[in-house]
Amino acid sequence: MDHHLENLSVESCRKARLSKDPRFDGQFFVGVITTGIFCRPICPAVSPQEKNVRYFDSAIRAVNAGLRPCLRCRPDSAPDSFAWKGTQTTIERALRLIDAGVMSGDNGLSIEALSERLGIGSRYLRQLFNKHLGTSPKQYAQFRQLMFAKQLLHQTDLPVVQVGLAAGYTSIRRFNEVFKDTLQLTPTELRKKRSNTQPLAVNDNGSGRGLSLSLQLSYRPPLNWSHLSEFYQLRMVDGMEWLNDLSYGRTFQLGSAKGFFEAVHHPEKNRFKVTIHLSDTQDIVQLKDIVMQIRRLLDLDADMNKIQSSLASISLISNQIKEGLRLPGTWSAFEAGCRAILGQQVSVTQATKLLNCMVKANGEELSLSGRTLRMFPTPDKLAKANLDELKMPGARKAAINAFSLYVATNPDADLDEWLTIKGIGPWTVAYAKMRGLSDPNILLCTDLIVKKKVLKMYELDRLSVDAAETGKPVNYGALTESLRQQATPWGSYLTFQLWNLT
Repeated sequence: MDHHLENLSVESCRKARLSKDPRFDGQFFVGVITTGIFCRPICPAVSPQEKNVRYFDSAIRAVNAGLRPCLRCRPDSAPDSFAWKGTQTTIERALRLIDAGVMSGDNGLSIEALSERLGIGSRYLRQLFNKHLGTSPKQYAQFRQLMFAKQLLHQTDLPVVQVGLAAGYTSIRRFNEVFKDTLQLTPTELRKKRSNTQPLAVNDNGSGRGLSLSLQLSYRPPLNWSHLSEFYQLRMVDGMEWLNDLSYGRTFQLGSAKGFFEAVHHPEKNRFKVTIHLSDTQDIVQLKDIVMQIRRLLDLDADMNKIQSSLASISLISNQIKEGLRLPGTWSAFEAGCRAILGQQVSVTQATKLLNCMVKANGEELSLSGRTLRMFPTPDKLAKANLDELKMPGARKAAINAFSLYVATNPDADLDEWLTIKGIGPWTVAYAKMRGLSDPNILLCTDLIVKKKVLKMYELDRLSVDAAETGKPVNYGALTESLRQQATPWGSYLTFQLWNLT
């Protein structure tokens, strides 16, 4: 029987679906040829006979094979996963741009324009998509729009017109046509067929202009919530972020959209219930990007078993790997850059105090859903701020001003270009990439804590292997370069493992 798998064996898929192992959720999909549907491996329905099953490494391959998504397990809700993720830089960049909506709407980029932005030829881009996804960039973009729309139809009571807008369609007629052609149901028909489970409410915040809605965002275990929440707690900005035992919330701005979200952890179901509050119903067009940002912020699409297995092969840390350490993101690279500048040469506690002062003095107030909160300051605001509230050297204040001005005038600049700004060094840029972009491959070799932990482990390892080596000088550069190569493409996760060593 024909199966579309690159990195999982058919036997592995068979065992995973029969055991409904959540660690494989999103890594492959189960097509049932007798019913014409495809499911997640965790689908609660009775498992079909193996002779009636085909396996696919992506949902779009299953759709292209003529199957429709299961209405019970909802493949649109599975965590994203590609076996090559973290190693194929060019196509990952392409996927990020497409997922961000650059090919959607009336002004969406053509394949040629997207290829030019990526610095490759359109023919090569098509070849990459065909090899890894079995489809074209345009079909992938359309599929992502439809699957997000399907998620909203299942989980909210948003009107179909708003669902289409949120998914990136400016024409409701076109939305209905594409939905029916691809998923074999119209949006209205799918909503009628959804589970009898009460959908999550949508309301307008009582203002007539705002909008609130809730979605379920799944992940593959393990997820170390205690680490994630402790990390955010130590760096939290009052009024902009808040935490309790099982939830994290914060304000955000994306384009013209402003609002806040709360993510409540349900570990027994391997998912978060995320409630998003928007200050204006017109901001629904930004919803897909906002949801993607929240997934990135909480690192919900990481394949921790794959990452941990890779890091465990590094002898220096193999016996000290902590399960489920995710990358806690910031809302933007700009915010991460500000946090890094304020953290130069001071403790995390002191940096957080400075950050709280800066946000309180310069962040806009947001009144929404009966709460008064604070936004992170915009680049324009901080570029002009005197920053008198900050008790730190004038040079670092000047760096904040210069950095903010640069980002305000060059919002799409590559982060490496920040190095031209006085007061911005490689550590600051690397930190911003790791937390602001969630780059998975940043090993912060120059970080003081990382350096101390690496040297300590190396000395212990060297002592246990050969006492004669003790006392010889350590070439830290060569040591960390070796670590970097061993950790690739998961250097950021190694950084967090090192930060959390006891």
